[in-house]
Parts: sequence; C-alpha cells; structure tokens
Amino acid sequence: MAVEFRPPVRPTWYRRLPPALQRVAAASDRVTSVPLASGSALREAVAALPAALATGRPEDVQAVAQRIGDGICTALRVPAVRVRVELRRPPTRRGELHGLYTPANGRARDVIRVWMITAKRGQVVAYRTFLHTLLHEICHHLDYTYLRLRDSLHTQGFYQRESSLFHALGAGDVDST
Repeated sequence: MAVEFRPPVRPTWYRRLPPALQRVAAASDRVTSVPLASGSALREAVAALPAALATGRPEDVQAVAQRIGDGICTALRVPAVRVRVELRRPPTRRGELHGLYTPANGRARDVIRVWMITAKRGQVVAYRTFLHTLLHEICHHLDYTYLRLRDSLHTQGFYQRESSLFHALGAGDVDST
C-alpha cells in the first residue's frame, strides 16, 4: 500500500506572508527542538528562579534570568544575550506585554526584556509563566544566532523549540511553591 505525501497544514497567516517569509516559516517549522544538554549549573539556575521571584526584587530575578540565558547561549555556542528584568508589564491593545527581544544587529549585545509584575493585578508572575516568557524570548535569539533564520516568526516549530528548552532544563520538576 502506497503512502501519499501530504504537505503540512499551514495556518492561514502563512499564506498572507510574502514568499521569502513563507520560506523562513517553513524552515522554522522543520526544527522542532533545540539540542540542549543542560548541566547542573543551568538546572540550578532554573531551580533558583522561584525563590528569586518570591523576593519581588527585579535585580534578584534578573541575576537568575541572566544565568539561565548565559547557560543556554554557552551550551549552544551562540553569542550571549543581555537579559533585563523590569517591573510592571506595559499594557497593549490586546492585553499586556510579557517579554520583548531586541536584536542589536551586530552593534552590541542583543537584549531580552521580561516583565515580572502583571499590569492588571500588580502581582509577581508565576514561575512557569516567567520562565516560559524568558525561554520564548531566548528562542527568538536562537532563531537568529543558532538557526541563522532571516526572521523569527511564531510558527509551530518555534513553539515546539520553546517547549523543548523548558523540558531540557528540567523546569517541570522545579518546586515553585
């Protein structure tokens, strides 16, 4: 019995992209995981995140988040990214901004900004939410530096890579209470 090849079903927004970005999106979808072998220092940094968040001090959270970012970049042999942790999330038309990746385009270090306090309730975000946001922004960095993609799009492959980082870090095993 012959098996018929069926191309993957793409979301509607793929078809609205110019052809060059459609090729970037397809390349992004072909990579579903990041080959991260996290060592003990990186896992310890992830395990320290709940306690840092509990302090409510952005400098404590930033120190841990920077260790996580540095550990991932070092393990994958890509340029380091600067992590900045700020207080209250800025509101947007559709909710609130959780994180932001800004490439420096070779002029300086790329920067990740992550906010630790919700805009609406004024509460420190939960450990998993903060870590997923940090890893999401790191994935944007990896799209440019590790995968060498021309752009970083929110494709299915992108979200699979984010999830693979979360699991490679043992983040689900961290007691966040």
